[in-house]
Amino acid sequence: MTCFPAKGTSDPAEAKALFAPESLVVENETCWRIAHADRFSVIVDAADFFRHAKDMMMQARRSILLIGWDFDTRIRLVPGDDTTRAPDKLGRVFEHLVRKNPDLQIRILKWDVGLVHSITRGETPLHMLRWMFSKRIHLKLDRAHPPLAAHHMKLLVIDDTVAFCGGIDMTVGRWDTREHREDDPNRLSPYGRAEPPWHDATSCFSGPAAKALGDLARERWQMATGETLEPVPPADALWPKDLPADFNGIDIGIARTAPEYEDHREVVEIETATLAIIAATRRTLYIESQYFASRRIAEAMAKRLEEPDGPEIVIINPKGASGWLEEKTMDTARARLIKLVKAADRHDRFRMFYPVNEAGTEIYVHAKIMIADDRILKLGSANLNNRSMGYDTECDILVEAPENGAEVSRTILSRRNDLLAEHLGETEETVEATLERHGGSVVKTIETLNAPAQGRRGLLVVEEREMGIDDEWVAESDLVDPERPSGLRYRTSAFLRNRFGRRLFGRHSEKPIADTKD
Repeated sequence: MTCFPAKGTSDPAEAKALFAPESLVVENETCWRIAHADRFSVIVDAADFFRHAKDMMMQARRSILLIGWDFDTRIRLVPGDDTTRAPDKLGRVFEHLVRKNPDLQIRILKWDVGLVHSITRGETPLHMLRWMFSKRIHLKLDRAHPPLAAHHMKLLVIDDTVAFCGGIDMTVGRWDTREHREDDPNRLSPYGRAEPPWHDATSCFSGPAAKALGDLARERWQMATGETLEPVPPADALWPKDLPADFNGIDIGIARTAPEYEDHREVVEIETATLAIIAATRRTLYIESQYFASRRIAEAMAKRLEEPDGPEIVIINPKGASGWLEEKTMDTARARLIKLVKAADRHDRFRMFYPVNEAGTEIYVHAKIMIADDRILKLGSANLNNRSMGYDTECDILVEAPENGAEVSRTILSRRNDLLAEHLGETEETVEATLERHGGSVVKTIETLNAPAQGRRGLLVVEEREMGIDDEWVAESDLVDPERPSGLRYRTSAFLRNRFGRRLFGRHSEKPIADTKD
């Protein structure tokens, strides 16, 4: 894999382990399975995802598997498009497809608590109950998790030939374009209410990797329902008609989080991958996440920021969490962890921003992306919070540049620069030219191009907040953001200890970072 010269360490053995050409994508450590993708693309924001997903579902021959935290039958997939006579509301699209194709089976797996949300939002209970007993559209509820845990992975697999995996749910409030316009007339709830700007991301890929994601979806279906699904018979390749491929012919890693539950063991591949990526980053770690609430992740970043020649770390977050309880828990945890990280940031290389549009309206960040240098891109459903590391079910995709893989490295950087350009209201070419002038510094590039005060899109600093007595009580509590099911403790993997132990597992507070028992 891509080899970076060692920085920030005087120990030759540690330097070799940290920046050696060995891959960070390792089966049974940082991922579940490595599989070949004929084509792979990152899709930013739900307007494009919904459009491409509808395109692929309309071409499905045998199987549509939708596995998610939530979905809403009433949403429009391509609002404002009057060029087609086909239905556009999600529920009607499904019913149209099974009428048109007698060989098609549609299976939808939804978090069980999500059903309560659906009914209280106004979705027709009879409509959903009909699907629960349908022979063609199968709606099942996923309750195979510990108490208060959530089924959070977001997978869409069509005929085992093309698949989507990321952070976007097919539900209310997700649709938005990359422009995030103020009062976009198409960004409406099913009741016609204006929804706020929303930033999100997913991935699309084809070939054996799509089949592998189908295997994972069927595995989850079996665990939740007890029903074993057979793989889909081989079919002709599918790909969205106007989606350019970012990568052609590349191996990707599929990483999971799953809590220990009944006779199923704990899976923490995403946490292991996240810590490995932080440890191996040489120059720049760029992150988009809905939350910043994992102490273990924050401490790993703090260790890197203490190094005299360590990386810049730039995090794009929402301005604040959604809802009172999440604000009291996630935002207070974030405030505490920002202080921890800033205390270690003696070389001024850490920034946390939230994006705004031209009107100064906050753009809610729901994307879950991590890009380290030109080496690795991680995208999926997992946030930087405790639940995503060991309590909820999650799925992320890892794309790593192979050794001497200059083209893949350039594309990884291009995807990061494209995201920066979106947030700054600039072109990717302007971002790249500014990066070059500043020696590759993302922090200086943002400072140079950022101009929200002039009525442009931009990034505002997430301010430190004062903590009240009630905030201190709930910050980093298990009330909303538990790290593991009750009775389980964190165990450091041998992979992390052997390759990154000295870099990752230090102490930055009174709270120990890890229990290293095997």
